[in-house]
Amino acid sequence: MNEFELIAEPRTDVGRGASRRLRQAGNLPGIIYGADKEATAITLNHDDVAHHLEQEAFYSHILTVSLGKDKQKVVLKDLQRHPYKPRLLHIDLQRVSDTEKLTMRVPLHFINEAKCIGVKQGGGVISHIMTELEISCLPKDLPEFIEVDLAEVDVGETIHLSDLKLPEGVESYVIAHAGDASAPVVSVHIPKVITEEEEVEAVAEAEAAEVAPDAVPATAVKEPKEES
Repeated sequence: MNEFELIAEPRTDVGRGASRRLRQAGNLPGIIYGADKEATAITLNHDDVAHHLEQEAFYSHILTVSLGKDKQKVVLKDLQRHPYKPRLLHIDLQRVSDTEKLTMRVPLHFINEAKCIGVKQGGGVISHIMTELEISCLPKDLPEFIEVDLAEVDVGETIHLSDLKLPEGVESYVIAHAGDASAPVVSVHIPKVITEEEEVEAVAEAEAAEVAPDAVPATAVKEPKEES
């Protein structure tokens, strides 16, 4: 299992101007909150965090934050990115308690797609309706991902939330709180054959869409905000 450690420093200089100066110096402002403790404003190295984010497990894993001599267990709860630059703007980390359940989104890993009966024998295609699942569990039971086995799924069949095999101690947040176990996760179906008439209509709609922006008044177009 992957282990992630973040080296952080406390910060007292807060506000938009202070955050801008931190980013210009190659740092990332953030905050740690939760577990009935006071929120703490922190600073991390931008590139270190960006490197961790390249690994999928970082998003659904218990992380360790070293704040001086103090080590805290946290999970990633929110991440703000620059709208068009490859840059992080702010990170929110939530403390975890061994005795309190977490609500997290974890990725779905679809396995045996190449062996899927509906694809190999039925000529179907796979449609991924969900790519992640919101779960609730204690920190010790937090999985990095949930596997969805497609080997025996035939054409016309759908795997629903109620069909997922969750690890012990893990429950679907939607099923537990909304009682909806019928939401589709993935399905196998015959690809639709587009007729010549439908293709002509699609081309006409695309050409019409290219003309449509000219009709939008200039006042409706907003200039992008300046980076804070």
